[in-house]
Amino acid sequence: MRMTTSDEALAQAAASGDRDAFAALLARHYDRLFGLACRLLGNRAEAEDLTQDICVALPAKLQGYRAEAKFTTWLYRVAMNAAHDRRRRMASRGRAADGWGDWEVNRRHANAEEADRTDWLTRAMAQLKPDLRDTATLILAEDLTQSEAAEILGVPAGTIAWRMSEVKKALRARAAEEMTP
Repeated sequence: MRMTTSDEALAQAAASGDRDAFAALLARHYDRLFGLACRLLGNRAEAEDLTQDICVALPAKLQGYRAEAKFTTWLYRVAMNAAHDRRRRMASRGRAADGWGDWEVNRRHANAEEADRTDWLTRAMAQLKPDLRDTATLILAEDLTQSEAAEILGVPAGTIAWRMSEVKKALRARAAEEMTP
């Protein structure tokens, strides 16, 4: 029965304390949520932590779910907010470490992460500004429409079109730059 129940109905049941409904939602969306976190953060370990944090916070967040948008749209918004918060914390820690002489530790950590990145597109997207990377992740990796991405990011659809144009320019420039000896 749970396979035919809509996400929205499961979310409302889970918000009311139905553990089976919550488990069904996680079963349906965990892999996509983890994949989104990987693409947003560019680091598997950070993405695993973020996904777990989202899952732990989700029962409380479901209390605020009003079914005004598709559940997946709402869930992506939750994930985007969590990823932005994590990025800010990571940046703050990096700035604090710079001030206390941990520069070398951070440099080695960054080099190890870079060595793990073998996919050209993942490396290229990691160089994009966060708003462009978020937009490209939703459109290219999650295969959402521009209007769905606009709703998740809380911007006009025209902004999404402009951002995708900027992403394409940046990726072309990076490819050209790498091709030049």
